[in-house]
Amino acid sequence: MSPQLLFQLHLVFGYVAWLLCFRTYVWPRLKSMDVFDAQRAIATLHSFRFFGLAFMLPGVVGAGLPASFTVFAAYGDFATGLLAMSALLAARIRPLFWSFVVAFNVVGATDLIVDYYHAVQADVPMRAGEFGAMYAIPVIYVPVLAITHAAAFYLLLRPQMKMVPGY
Repeated sequence: MSPQLLFQLHLVFGYVAWLLCFRTYVWPRLKSMDVFDAQRAIATLHSFRFFGLAFMLPGVVGAGLPASFTVFAAYGDFATGLLAMSALLAARIRPLFWSFVVAFNVVGATDLIVDYYHAVQADVPMRAGEFGAMYAIPVIYVPVLAITHAAAFYLLLRPQMKMVPGY
């Protein structure tokens, strides 16, 4: 099996596994939560995206991964992680919290989309072995990030039910 096909299979199955897990365990819980608490949970997951900077750490990924992919991915993840942490830190100032929630989701989702574009343009799937220690990031971590961005946008955009006193 070619490295490209193996990588693509891993990526697809990463999404399938996370969608099954998310649908069964995570989504019912997030939907039942107050939207503020649900967004805090999603921000907590995304606050770990600072780890993407490791794409620029010599020896962690191979020299065969082009900088057009690794540098953008690293800084996009870092920016998203900082925005997610900022949302968590601003939780007591609700307007600021919501601004950071929107920002980290827009920046983070854009980062993932552009990373996929760069990966296709640079033929990264053919060089999947160059991910080295970071191989788990695109096949295990990125799918759950993409899924939670979609969930966050859904939660932000769905109409919120107002509680009526006495009911």
